[in-house]
Amino acid sequence: MSENFLARDADVLASSLTSTLRAWTGIISTPAASKPEISLELYEFESCPYCRLVREALTELDIDVIVYPCPKRGQRFRPKVVEMGGKAQFPFLVDPNTGEQMYESMDIVAYLFETYGQRDLPLKWRAGALQKISSIGSGIPRLGRGVTARPSKEPSALLELYSFEASPFARRVRELLCELELPYLLHNSGRTSLREWVPPFVRDALHIVPDSEIENRRELQRRAGRVSIPYLVDPNSGTELSESAEIRAYLLSTYALGD
Repeated sequence: MSENFLARDADVLASSLTSTLRAWTGIISTPAASKPEISLELYEFESCPYCRLVREALTELDIDVIVYPCPKRGQRFRPKVVEMGGKAQFPFLVDPNTGEQMYESMDIVAYLFETYGQRDLPLKWRAGALQKISSIGSGIPRLGRGVTARPSKEPSALLELYSFEASPFARRVRELLCELELPYLLHNSGRTSLREWVPPFVRDALHIVPDSEIENRRELQRRAGRVSIPYLVDPNSGTELSESAEIRAYLLSTYALGD
């Protein structure tokens, strides 16, 4: 089912407001000194303000992660978190490289910077209480999106999503992936150069190809001929899509049940 243009534009505006209230944290990447050999696993739900903090840090460090969505009333992955950690609290990070399993957003952020960033925790992240308050407030414009589970078919293979946390368009896709409890490999694709701030349609018109430091952006340029976030890859059907509205329509028609 296609989205009404006005409703879509209003939703993008609300999503942009969320990013603005977070001062667009989770858009610029400074790649970690060391990358995990085995993908990290993050159990979370998109609207959770504490999960947002972890996703922002992952974008800043340019670390990919397998996301297991755990929306309220979800039955696909929530029970596993209780089994592993003893309680249904989010975010919950599993690092198969070190054996670490942990709750608490700021503990996870500190762990990521220490273990993979191998640099001092940035000053802003030391003010954990202020970050939490800011993240709680920034979620208000989303009006509960990405909160509650909706019936869906589970894919055989992981979907893949090229995204960065502050993207208002990618957020709309992540919210739906969360509601449908569709696990995916999140390819963080933050910005590192001024050219990457130029909108994709302008880059196309001027034939600008940014020389990004981010491998995911270089890979997206090779595979799609341009870098446009979000970008979904579904190995189950061979489908690859950009544009949030098209991706959302595809996810609903392919995986949603009872809509």
